[in-house]
Amino acid sequence: MSEEKINPMREIRIHKIVINIGCGEAGEKLDRAKKLLMGLVGKESVCVTKTSSRTTFGMPKGRAIGVKLILRRAEAMDFLKKAFESVDNKIKKTIFDKQGGFSFGIKEHISFPGVRYDPSIGIYGMDVCVSLERRGYRVMRKRGGNKISKKHRITSDEALGWVQNNFNVKIE
Repeated sequence: MSEEKINPMREIRIHKIVINIGCGEAGEKLDRAKKLLMGLVGKESVCVTKTSSRTTFGMPKGRAIGVKLILRRAEAMDFLKKAFESVDNKIKKTIFDKQGGFSFGIKEHISFPGVRYDPSIGIYGMDVCVSLERRGYRVMRKRGGNKISKKHRITSDEALGWVQNNFNVKIE
């Protein structure tokens, strides 16, 4: 009986999770979205501003249009478990990109376990963007023009397997 040793450098882990709520306008709607994220995660969120100078949508550049929050480590794992529960532990195979990251949407925040409707906040949807990594990836990025070897990259199939093993999610 030979035990297969797993190289710790090949271990997949969460680099970060970005939670986005688009409000489309500043003011009260943006404040309620900030309050919602504070209640869900317990961390202060950051305003996202309009970056392009196109006036197609009638908004000037620099106007706040949404909020975002970045989670890492244990906080990210806990939030991702709740996020998968809110979508009934089912996701599509098409949400995974070639680099192993994935993104999915949550239509209503009240689908999170233990969250009740609050009339002072309303109902918001959100995007959850997950970035996966292997150990040493950030070191490779900081060196400049060095590329990540093919063996060290995360494929969409590896990310899909990691999600299934760690969160018992059904892939459709």
